[in-house]
Amino acid sequence: MSATGSAANWRSAGACLSADPDLFFPISSVGPAERQIARAKKICAGCGVRRECLEFALSHDPIYGIWGGTTAEDRQRERRRKRRAAAAARRRVAA
Repeated sequence: MSATGSAANWRSAGACLSADPDLFFPISSVGPAERQIARAKKICAGCGVRRECLEFALSHDPIYGIWGGTTAEDRQRERRRKRRAAAAARRRVAA
């Protein structure tokens, strides 16, 4: 359940709703885009539906944009970390 009372309606409660959407879709990850990414992540940090947004991004795998306070690279690292942790857990169980 999200801040809006409906799991499907989390987007309407996003802190990003009043921000320029372009802020959340930088064209690179270096140079001036680094400041843009930092500004977008700052907005996400105070968002009441950040968890729902991040869950959406992790399950739908958008290749662009800041979702739930993460970049596509952040999300890729997190998925990789989870895969490694799961593999290590399987090895421990098998041993």
